[in-house]
Amino acid sequence: MEKSFIKALQGYAEFQKKYASGDQSVMRFLSHHGQQPHMMVVSCCDSRVDPAVILQCDPGDLFVVRNVANIIPPYEKDAAHHGTSAALEFGVCFLNVKHLILLGHSQCAGMQALLENSQLAQDDFISNWVSLIKTPGVTFQHADDYAKASLHNSYQHCLTFPWIAEKVSQKELVIHRWFFDIESGRIFSYCIEQHAYLPLALPNAF
Repeated sequence: MEKSFIKALQGYAEFQKKYASGDQSVMRFLSHHGQQPHMMVVSCCDSRVDPAVILQCDPGDLFVVRNVANIIPPYEKDAAHHGTSAALEFGVCFLNVKHLILLGHSQCAGMQALLENSQLAQDDFISNWVSLIKTPGVTFQHADDYAKASLHNSYQHCLTFPWIAEKVSQKELVIHRWFFDIESGRIFSYCIEQHAYLPLALPNAF
C-alpha cells in the first residue's frame, strides 16, 4: 500500500481519537447543534494550500469552498451551474459568516498557465475558468503578481452579488484578501491604505 495512503488512514485514526471519541466529542456536539462558522474561505485546490491546516482550525470553524485558482466568478443568475456562487450564497445568507477570506497563494499553476497562455493537453474547462480573472491591458512578469491581481478581481466580483454588497455596506461582512507564500509559510494581507500586501498582523498576545 502507498505510504501516502497509509498516512491518510493513520490521520483518520488520529481524527477519531481527537474529535470523535466519547460523549463530549467535537463531532457529536456539531451533529447536535449544527455548524455555526463565522469565517468563510475561498481557497485554491492546490494540495499545499489547505485553509484548515494553515489556520490550525477545528471542524466547524471554517466554511470552505475550493476551486482552481481560488476564483470568485461574477454574479450571474441564469440556468447554468454555479458551484462557487452557490457556496457563497449559503455561507453569506444562511450561515451568516462575518468574514469572507479570499486566499490566494504563490506558485499557482492556474496563474502560470494564464500568464504563459499555455495550451493544455486536456482543457475542457480549465482555460475558460481561469480566464475569469484576465486583466486586459495589464501585463505581469510573474505568476505571483497575477495571483495577487486575481484577488482584487475576485474582490470586485464579490461586490456584484447583491446580498454580499448589502452586507458589506452594512458592515455585517468583511472581505479579506490574503496571499499565502508557500515557501515561507506566511500570509500577507492586502492593506487598502498602502495598496500593498503586508505580513498578516497577529494579536498582541502572540
